[in-house]
Amino acid sequence: LLFLNQLQKDLEEVKELLTKATRKRVRDVLMTEKHKLELEIKNQPPPKPKDVAEEEKSLLGGYTVKINNYGWDQSDKFIKIYISLNGVQKLPAENVQVNFTERSFDLLVRNLNGKNYTMTFNNLLKPISVEGSSRKIKTDTVLVMCKKKREEKWECLTQVEKESKEKEKAAYDTSDPSEGLMNLLKKMYAEGDDEMKRTINKAWVESREKQSKGDIPMDI
Repeated sequence: LLFLNQLQKDLEEVKELLTKATRKRVRDVLMTEKHKLELEIKNQPPPKPKDVAEEEKSLLGGYTVKINNYGWDQSDKFIKIYISLNGVQKLPAENVQVNFTERSFDLLVRNLNGKNYTMTFNNLLKPISVEGSSRKIKTDTVLVMCKKKREEKWECLTQVEKESKEKEKAAYDTSDPSEGLMNLLKKMYAEGDDEMKRTINKAWVESREKQSKGDIPMDI
């Protein structure tokens, strides 16, 4: 609930900035962020009634850890998600629970070395068969098997990932090559380490110097 409130506050601020922005590139960046925030808010699970949440909390006890790291693979019939958890094979089978819906699943691992572990996948890319899906416990690993409703290749796991990739592609797929390059450089700069930032800054300065001397006509 706290995370959802933060997302809504971020969205309000982005909307406020949009009313003041006049430059096209700035507005484009803000619009992309607005759509991303709206999608995140839409995909948040509905809040549970207080009594249910309190009951679950008392049942779990201890410290609950949200799992963010996983690997995945697929066959014609299954999406396979691999979650590494040291010693999970020593737990009673009922301590590892997975609840499936047609487009999501929740994993709960109870009392593993004094902690509980949870993972939630919402908005899976395509529908799955609840009855055909299952979980397997292997050495230090939980394998979640999502049975595909149709035997087809998935390009990614969730609808959010797909939309994010499409927006990213659209940002660089532009009729103006210099604008596409600028977007790419901005992304590399934002996500890069200090060395990457220094490299981009150096290239930027050098291109400006060449331009001022008339060596290159195009403003990159």
